[in-house]
Amino acid sequence: MKYRYFFLCLVALLITNSVSAQSKSRQQILDELKVYVDSIKVLRQRLDSVNQLNDSLRKETTDGRYYRLFAPTTFYHSGANKVLSLHPQTGDEVTDAIDQALMNVYMKRPDLVTNTESRLQKTGSVREDVNQEVKQHVELVEQTAPQPDEPEIVPTGIVVTKPNFWSFKGDGFLQFLQNYVSGNWYKGGESNYSAVGALTLEMNYNDKDKYTWENKLEMKLGFQTSRSDSIHKFKTNNDLIRLTSKLGMQASKKWYYSLQLLAYTQFTKGFKANDPKVYSDFFSPFDLNIGLGMEYKVHALNGRLTGTLNFLPVAYNLRYVGRSSLFDAFGTKGKHALHELGAQFTGDVQWKIVDQITWKSRLYAFTAYTRALIEWENQIEFKVTKYISANLFLYPRFDDAAARDADHGYWQFMEYSSLGLSYNF
Repeated sequence: MKYRYFFLCLVALLITNSVSAQSKSRQQILDELKVYVDSIKVLRQRLDSVNQLNDSLRKETTDGRYYRLFAPTTFYHSGANKVLSLHPQTGDEVTDAIDQALMNVYMKRPDLVTNTESRLQKTGSVREDVNQEVKQHVELVEQTAPQPDEPEIVPTGIVVTKPNFWSFKGDGFLQFLQNYVSGNWYKGGESNYSAVGALTLEMNYNDKDKYTWENKLEMKLGFQTSRSDSIHKFKTNNDLIRLTSKLGMQASKKWYYSLQLLAYTQFTKGFKANDPKVYSDFFSPFDLNIGLGMEYKVHALNGRLTGTLNFLPVAYNLRYVGRSSLFDAFGTKGKHALHELGAQFTGDVQWKIVDQITWKSRLYAFTAYTRALIEWENQIEFKVTKYISANLFLYPRFDDAAARDADHGYWQFMEYSSLGLSYNF
């Protein structure tokens, strides 16, 4: 391949000369041919010398002895041993020349030395398998049948799951408390140390579009003992069963048309100290209130204050008293049942003051335009740990259907503080 172009030129020249050979003598043709062949020999000699030079350079560049000149400057022991040893061991000319060149660098420019031979020896030698040929082992398998072309877009079925609009939650506690009750408290009781347990369950529906249905069941039962009471070993000082159910239809962003049902009574009998008289009992009284109006959703203070306000201008109240001896105490006018029409307001809010302190407040007001009932429940919860909390409960109440007290009038008041176990779910 190297000399193909020269032979082609030679053939072309011979063809050209053959055309004009008739006009030249034989001797002239031979002279010209000899001069051309001599020029080709000279050209071949030049090419051979160039190839020899390339081979020598290629061998020198692959010689490992030259590596030390081009690698990062390192202090090698061989050069120093040849200079400082009494009986130096010399090598070949190339190695001695490289050692001498490196010693010049060590003496004149020691700042260029970045490594030492001792450090390289600690690092380790070059792996022996670096220069081994890597062979690929290819296993032949039987030829597979051609796969059919599949469309880029494969139709898939869309599964739409029905959303769950129901939510459930609750909380409860069992705590010990110090209790204060005014002398005219409508359910009886006295100030003392006692214990109380409570459980609240909620089941709510919200379709995130228009309708809501909120249901809350509250149950509380507390007992106390008193040395001064020689008749009753245990008396209840906190007794409540209350169901609140609200059906709402959205009117605007925070306003809902509302239909509310409120029913409440107590678990067991209520006594006063050293008094056999029953002051309250299961279904004595029992109140059922149904109201129609508007509800406002409270959401303020970056979500820390939440709750509802219900304005019910149309409300029906049924009060039932099972014990005939308690007709006058609960204003049923000598009958078991009392039917009343009036207006009602219910506010139920929760304010998370800080992460450990929460204030829960409920204000209930009903008027039949002949009597008025106002209840304001306040519970301040101090979260000690996840399962331990302290509570302060304040409960003022106004009821002008009850007998008027000489000291407090129609006002009644209840207060207790407690510390114990609590759990949210």
